[in-house]
Amino acid sequence: MPKLTVLLSCLLLLSVPALAQYSHISGSVADTMEKRSMANASILLLRPADSILIAHTRTDASGAFLLKKIPTGHYLLLVTYPSYADYVDEVDAKDTAGVLLPAIPMVLKSKLLEAVVVQGNRAVRIKGDTTEFTADSFRTEAGASVEDLLKKLPGIQVDRNGKITAQGETVKKILVDGEEFFGDDPTLVTQNLRADMIDKVQVYDKKSDQATFTGIDDGQREKTINLKLKNGKKNGYFGRVTASAGTDGYYDEQLMANYFQNKEKLAAYGIISNTGKTGLNWSERDNYGQSIAGNIDVDETTGSMSWTGSNDDLDTWSGQYGGQGYPAVKTGGAHFNNKWDDDMQSVNGNYKYMDLAVKGSNTTNTENILPDTFYFNNQQQTFNNRIIRHTIDGNYELKFDTTSSIKIMADGGTDHKTTFNQFTSDYLAADSSLVNSSNRTTSTTGDKRVVNSNFLWRKKLGRPGRTISLNVRENYTDDASSGYLNSDTRFYQGGIMSSDSLIDQYKDFHTTTTLLDTKATYTEPLSRTSFLVGNYGVVVNNSHSDRNSFNQSNGKYTALDSLYSNDYQYNVFMHRGGLAYTLIKKKLRLSAGADLGFANFRQRDLVADTSTTRKFVNWYPTAAISYAFSSMSRLSISYQGVTTQPSVTQIQPILTNEDPLNVYIGNPALKPQFENNLRLFYNDWKVLTQSGMYAEMSASFTPNFISTSSTLDAAGKRTNQYVNVNGTYNYNGSGNYSWFWKKLNLHPWFGVTANGSNSVNIVNGIPNTTTSGTYGFGPGFWTSKEKKFDFNMDVGFAYTTSRSSINSGVTTHYWTYTFSPNGNLYLPLKFQLHADAEISLRQKTSVFDNNNNVVKIDVWFGKKFLKHDNLLVKVAVNDLLNQNIGFNRTVNSNFISQNTYSTIRRFGMLSVVWNFNKAGTPAQKNN
Repeated sequence: MPKLTVLLSCLLLLSVPALAQYSHISGSVADTMEKRSMANASILLLRPADSILIAHTRTDASGAFLLKKIPTGHYLLLVTYPSYADYVDEVDAKDTAGVLLPAIPMVLKSKLLEAVVVQGNRAVRIKGDTTEFTADSFRTEAGASVEDLLKKLPGIQVDRNGKITAQGETVKKILVDGEEFFGDDPTLVTQNLRADMIDKVQVYDKKSDQATFTGIDDGQREKTINLKLKNGKKNGYFGRVTASAGTDGYYDEQLMANYFQNKEKLAAYGIISNTGKTGLNWSERDNYGQSIAGNIDVDETTGSMSWTGSNDDLDTWSGQYGGQGYPAVKTGGAHFNNKWDDDMQSVNGNYKYMDLAVKGSNTTNTENILPDTFYFNNQQQTFNNRIIRHTIDGNYELKFDTTSSIKIMADGGTDHKTTFNQFTSDYLAADSSLVNSSNRTTSTTGDKRVVNSNFLWRKKLGRPGRTISLNVRENYTDDASSGYLNSDTRFYQGGIMSSDSLIDQYKDFHTTTTLLDTKATYTEPLSRTSFLVGNYGVVVNNSHSDRNSFNQSNGKYTALDSLYSNDYQYNVFMHRGGLAYTLIKKKLRLSAGADLGFANFRQRDLVADTSTTRKFVNWYPTAAISYAFSSMSRLSISYQGVTTQPSVTQIQPILTNEDPLNVYIGNPALKPQFENNLRLFYNDWKVLTQSGMYAEMSASFTPNFISTSSTLDAAGKRTNQYVNVNGTYNYNGSGNYSWFWKKLNLHPWFGVTANGSNSVNIVNGIPNTTTSGTYGFGPGFWTSKEKKFDFNMDVGFAYTTSRSSINSGVTTHYWTYTFSPNGNLYLPLKFQLHADAEISLRQKTSVFDNNNNVVKIDVWFGKKFLKHDNLLVKVAVNDLLNQNIGFNRTVNSNFISQNTYSTIRRFGMLSVVWNFNKAGTPAQKNN
């Protein structure tokens, strides 16, 4: 306790506010469209309350300006220049070290008059790197959601799954008044907040916390939308209630309630549904479930990789709904955030609960390519799975003054999962003769606990850009599961059964992982535009995997099977440090650096009582260059090298027989893999003409890639071991051009995509390279007429090809065509008709002669009631033509597979949707 008191005292001493009560404001002014600096522009600093002039200056020949000795506080900055529109923005001059503003763009009044922007130039404003839309300038129907509003904003697209693209980049975060709302679940905001609550929609690239604090751009950005609420909507309550009943036992009940009081926000939601459509954000809409951390966690900071999903092959379910089967979900959550003490303290927290059950069946047909022949495997699966999940997260931030702060973040959760799977399969030779057949059932019960925490202390040291920070984070996972494996595999020769293999086992698996990562960072300004960043840290990453298999003896599972059992410890200790240089000019940003890590592997087999120590030097180089042609046009190129350690699943020396025909063996001699990542991005958006383009290309090259070496015997049994290989790479590219056709009131676009890979594995001792790619293109458009209709169409054409080197005579190539129309027709007397479709047409292949085309059409017809159209009653039909077929094709190494699965098909539903809201009286300012 005394040590803790001393530590806190030291932190507080470092955080004593500077005595100076003055700041300075610097920046530059330019005509970004004409690409020239503006000399002698008038810079005025005003007091917001009464517009009294506080300070005044003019820009120099290069367009730069400096306002000296400004009393700390909140001001309005006004920039004027003959023939140009005035620029007004709010400025916080609370930092005694000074405030450096982004380049201020000026626009000719004549250009503004030419622009096709609703209600003049107040509809769209450019503030530095931020594009701001005035919500009321873009009319929406009564009762419309924020998602409906976003669809009308130039440069923003929202697809039928709720995914948002702005200025050519995917939007990663939706904030409400600058704060996260239900964490990273944007559709809880966009589909539940009403459009008439929004004052401004701000689109910008959110910098990392480190870059925001230090003022040094580290190149890490996330496309973000911030929704600024109207003053009258910041107090009171609002929400939405949906009650639905359908044919064939389908139901969908939803509740979303919110209470706002100034900076205090409280919200809750609940969903009970079996339609597979609700309760999902855009990244989870195809994965009906909330993931604590996903399946594989690659930590680019420490270079560690850990398996955070199931720790065994007996349980193959991720705990999510991916469209396969029939889901039933009960989910809910609560959110709270608040700021007080003049925003010096803030808190944000979320709790979520989910009970998800999924049952169904699927059929998988696979072609297995070998050097001199090929085999076919036909497998049928039925499953019945359930997961109960609790998750909680929160953060607290305390700003001691304008120079120092601490931020504490924590999250955790529990999973309780039960699964049941039954498999039947037939393995056929090239002449269709039976090689083996299998009947297998697995059942598991598992419990998983995750606790993560993070402590961050930051301190500015007088000179702008000179900072020090300390970050300590902890991750702990405890994953235990047990279950039964029953398998009957029969082998054939000449069509006659030659042998039979029976397995009846009880399995008990327990894996724990503990990560402790500490990192100190120091930044030093070399000049006004260049900086040096140094860091040093220590990482401890320990894993323990205890896997036991028991055969039945005297009616009980007590006979340990040592071949499929092992107890293993895998500990990694690493020192890591590095330097980086950053150059920041008006338009050019350049950074380069490298970290060096010295990793010590300690691997201990507790059963064999053996241990191995290995040492590796890990390399983490980075480089990035970005050039801003204007505030809305940028070219960037980046490189990152990441060293990834093997996971305990890959390295543990044990055979896994959960699928007796596909046995895996760990490899204690695995080396880390090193991934080289390259990315190029260009975007150019013109707000005033509502046109723009973007292009993105990325590629990765991975020496020592962790792949598999597979041996397939004459009986069709495959044995796989993890090995390091060279020659693996993949690439991705996409581009899009969109514009506004004023004469037809049409917003068309055209896009292209390219995805390819070169994967390497070893098959029966022969190196195999599988080269595959998918290349697509397609047009699209949207149009609307107020109170009449809106319509959207997206069309795609894609060509897929694949070839394996071990048998170049077998190739796969086919076309896929997709059409995705959707629209609304607004009829008299407040009636509305909505329809959307997903049409997928697939070409037959030489391997698979069925194409399983899908034509899925959803429609609803409804009427709005009450004041402000707050009540909607509608009748809907899902999959009108009853043509929805679960289907996909995949190419993996020397496998080509086609999967068909049970999924939700036609049903009808009657729904009542009620939006409620009541404005409250503003409360007194929090103290």
